[in-house]
Amino acid sequence: MKAVTWQGKRDVRVETVPDPKIQEPTDAIISVTSTGLCGSDLHLYEVLTPFMTPGDILGHEPMGIVEEVGSEVTNLKPGDRVVVPFQIACGHCFMCDQGLQTQCETTQVTGEGMGAALFGYTRLYGQVPGGQAELLRVPQAQYGPIKVPEGPPDDRFVYLSDVLPTAWQAVQYAHIPPGGTVAVLGLGPIGDMACRVAQVQGASRVFGVDLVPERLRRARERGVETFDLSEFDDEKDLVAAIHDQTGGRGPDSVIDAVGTEAHGSSAARFAQTAAGLLPRSVGAKLAERLNVDRLAAFYTAIDMVRRGGTISLSGVYGGMADPLPMLTMFDKQIRLRMGQANVRNWIDEILPLLTDDDPLGVETFATHRVPLDEAPQAYQRFQKKEDGTVKVLMQP
Repeated sequence: MKAVTWQGKRDVRVETVPDPKIQEPTDAIISVTSTGLCGSDLHLYEVLTPFMTPGDILGHEPMGIVEEVGSEVTNLKPGDRVVVPFQIACGHCFMCDQGLQTQCETTQVTGEGMGAALFGYTRLYGQVPGGQAELLRVPQAQYGPIKVPEGPPDDRFVYLSDVLPTAWQAVQYAHIPPGGTVAVLGLGPIGDMACRVAQVQGASRVFGVDLVPERLRRARERGVETFDLSEFDDEKDLVAAIHDQTGGRGPDSVIDAVGTEAHGSSAARFAQTAAGLLPRSVGAKLAERLNVDRLAAFYTAIDMVRRGGTISLSGVYGGMADPLPMLTMFDKQIRLRMGQANVRNWIDEILPLLTDDDPLGVETFATHRVPLDEAPQAYQRFQKKEDGTVKVLMQP
């Protein structure tokens, strides 16, 4: 089969690799019909290279048709149309029972001290071959895959794999009070969808911050009050502008949908780059112990949120030595929630919105649809924010 493979920093290639096979009775094999390119994939493309191995198959946002199932998978059959969540969870352990599927005790990567295994995402999360491929082996298929109906296009459902539950959880964790206000930092796919979810859930005002014109335009067209970061001398001016819109207090909640890719500390950027240039065995140890995130967005969220408000982190951070302004956070009584989305925990709430009325705009959410063979160019455009690239779907 063809698959998108990682070969080095900013080097992904479409190669022919062996077809996956059933390995466990709880496995399934699906033929992928659509698969997304996620902002988290850019961390592998750029920042997390010490944890990658040449030949790793990328991708964690697939959907497709079931081709084969293991003997213990009784809820699926060949021909079923399914979306595959980005994390691999069993559905019956203590953590899954708590709705914390990203902490699944059956698939936890305990050797690395990490949570549940993820598709296509470094040895830290199990080095499981990902979904940017023609075929995908799905472990724990007795629980993970989400059956969806025939008929509507893939765009209606494919975002159940990651974008929708991640944005939904970001808004839930933000604890926006009824009729309250929220600022979303970063209007990439997750931030954009978080704005839409917040509106559907009743936020009175949604502020969106970014510096990419296409992202700002998309959000503005859906009623988000946008702020172009490039028009401010520094983040403090941005904070002041949003405070002016909220009675001087700041928004009730702030969602940081940027994460470690924020424009910020040159020292942190140097540390990330240095770790990526070292041999993988050395660079990985350095990154695990000493990595520092570029925390500009998080610092902005701390300054921006009102006293007693909530910050929700959905952008990925990976540092182990991040300096935080604990005095300010304590003094402002800031509530903080974060973590990978627990996909299955939110599906029943999201599915009723995936109707013909399409209140979340999922069918027009993708800006680019490309064949799998064009994955290297898609990664490059997405990383450089070229050609209005906000969300890419690939068809094998």
